[in-house]
Amino acid sequence: MLLPLADAARGASAVAVAAVRGDERIVVCHGQARDSTRFETGSLTKTFTALLLAELAARGEVRYDDPLDRYLPPGARRVPGPPVTLLHLATHTAGLPRLPPGLLARAVRTGWFRNPYAAFTTDDLLAALPRTRLHHRPGTRVRYSNYGVGLLGLALARAAGGGPEDYPALLGERVLEPLGLADTDCDPTRPQVLGHWHGRPRPPWLVPGLPAAGALRSSARDLLRCMTALLAPEAAAPPSLRVALTEVQRPRLALPRTGRRICLVWNLRMRPGGPLLHHSGGTRGCTAFAGFLPGAGTALVALADAAPTPAAPFVQASYGALCGLGGAERRSAARDVPGDGGRELLGGGGEGRPLPGGPAHVE
Repeated sequence: MLLPLADAARGASAVAVAAVRGDERIVVCHGQARDSTRFETGSLTKTFTALLLAELAARGEVRYDDPLDRYLPPGARRVPGPPVTLLHLATHTAGLPRLPPGLLARAVRTGWFRNPYAAFTTDDLLAALPRTRLHHRPGTRVRYSNYGVGLLGLALARAAGGGPEDYPALLGERVLEPLGLADTDCDPTRPQVLGHWHGRPRPPWLVPGLPAAGALRSSARDLLRCMTALLAPEAAAPPSLRVALTEVQRPRLALPRTGRRICLVWNLRMRPGGPLLHHSGGTRGCTAFAGFLPGAGTALVALADAAPTPAAPFVQASYGALCGLGGAERRSAARDVPGDGGRELLGGGGEGRPLPGGPAHVE
């Protein structure tokens, strides 16, 4: 079931897939990949940012309904409009645009086809705040936003007593090290696969201003270790991380007429065997997928050294394989994967859909 996934990663020369089902574990590597090979994970980073949020909340260092403004650096100007909370940022309901104002124009000038986020710094992120216009009142609609999760990472770093650029170090201290993820961090200088876009090699992905949205690198063995922790939170340490591993799986809102739920960043789909949580990610050079079925004790991660294509066949195939491993029907699996599965820093879904009850619908 896992071997055909390499064929779905078009243009990839390195593919690593790992799965767990009960006590069984398997890692399948293709080409130059090994279980420890580091890949760029793009928007899969957001799931780790969610864990960090839940960990700080478990310690009492933040509350989910805290306003973003509380954690902005002194002198930073806020986003005009109603207050945006940390929970809004973690559920894509803040009303923020997908990208900060100014990022797209700068990317076109400095390297859209190579590293579109590389020239956008933390200072640029803060400067974008007063120029931001919310698309809707916070809490009333789902609109996927890299900008929002990038701001969430900044806020968490500030809440823990650090500076706006301390997200990578805080994530390492609170999440990556306790989980034993030695291959995982936001460092673009450590050895990793050479990514490819339309068959052409790509330089390492740089996201200096939005690391919480897409800067993480990881390996198949590390991501499988993380999925295993999500399947059995009670085995994790310290206690705050045990709570966080449970909290990120709790549905926070429902999308009308779809049966879909959004947890802290994770997308949740109800399958015949119970809930299935998943997220995907992509950069100019790599594609990543992770998902798990808590009721079946099953999880799957898949990494490839090629950028996602618009139809996202690698992500779709990975989702289908996870359904198969968990004993769920595969017939409708492709329709459950969010439709923006071929974009950089991908992983969202359900953009622009109203939530019944407005802000009160968000727990």
